[in-house]
Amino acid sequence: MAKKKKKIKFIIIFLVFILYFFIAARPVQRETILSPKWINSLEIEGFTNGDIILPFVLGSNFGYIDSSGHFALNKIITGKVYLSRNMWTEYDSEPENIIINNIQNGTAVNIDNPGGYPVLLDNRIFILGSDQNSLSEIGTGGRVVWAYESGAPLTCIDAAADLVVTGSLDGAVEVFDSSGERIFYFEPDGSRYSIILGVAMSRNGSRIGIICGIDQQRFLLLERHGNTGGDYKVIYHEYLGSGFRRPVRILFVDDDQRVVYERTGGIGSYNIRSRHGIFIPLEGEIAAIDELGDNGFLFLVTSHADDLKKLVGIRFPPDRLFGVSRINAERTIFMKASFRSADVFLGRTRINNSGSALVVGGGTRLISFELEEN
Repeated sequence: MAKKKKKIKFIIIFLVFILYFFIAARPVQRETILSPKWINSLEIEGFTNGDIILPFVLGSNFGYIDSSGHFALNKIITGKVYLSRNMWTEYDSEPENIIINNIQNGTAVNIDNPGGYPVLLDNRIFILGSDQNSLSEIGTGGRVVWAYESGAPLTCIDAAADLVVTGSLDGAVEVFDSSGERIFYFEPDGSRYSIILGVAMSRNGSRIGIICGIDQQRFLLLERHGNTGGDYKVIYHEYLGSGFRRPVRILFVDDDQRVVYERTGGIGSYNIRSRHGIFIPLEGEIAAIDELGDNGFLFLVTSHADDLKKLVGIRFPPDRLFGVSRINAERTIFMKASFRSADVFLGRTRINNSGSALVVGGGTRLISFELEEN
């Protein structure tokens, strides 16, 4: 009997140890460093077509730079500029004609009498009407594929997975399919003033992130039920206080595993997998943000007085079997580096299956780093 009790006691202790291991154990964090790879000046000419091309706008220049630091395009800004991963355009304040250039294949789309301004998203061309009350998609031949007239000025647009999501001044969120048919309509409430200040769509089109309202401002995450159809339903919302009275950055990062968004005093992050959000306090105003957010890391640049800028590196808390590790959000910041520049650029792109390159710009210089762990 004594041996049996001893055996039972041993089993209980063992199970308690295993449970403690899963709940309380923490991995030893590896040191993360940015390893400089190249630096280039916007004043130096020299063009090539590399395997990975990153668009940039810095000071009086815009263009594309490849993974080796060579320019695929480097031009002086003479008008208004819009760049995407594959396409770019420069146009007048009241354009009679817009030419959309493809940096990858060298083709161009000519749009006569556009009646508005270009928006390049998800390798598609859109025209936002000059009064912001209309949106149209333009095909490869320069003709209108579909057009939509809104009842109020549009304040934000995003596109992914052959879908388009818009937000408007009167607080409406709408989703359109590839033919321009509206397939979803939503009016968030809960604020004194209804307005949509930011929208983002996940790459597979299954989720929508929204920043809406003034007094109070809110972050909402909508999720579509069903693989290809069905309405979007609110699965998470959070009050953000009085918030901003301007367009707000919001985007899906890290292969759609997280939504990050501006909020007063810092940045918010919501983990899709764990269904948990955190607030990361930041000093200054966000001037640029890494749109990739790969492998649990996010970089951004904050702006301060006297042209002071700070490059900030964030390591998101890891997922846990029993929820998310409840660490101090401020400890997610693993690096800060200060520099001075009136203008700033920040971009990030994958360079292989597991690595990424970060490109930071200030003044007339672009410098590339690779993210390494020791």
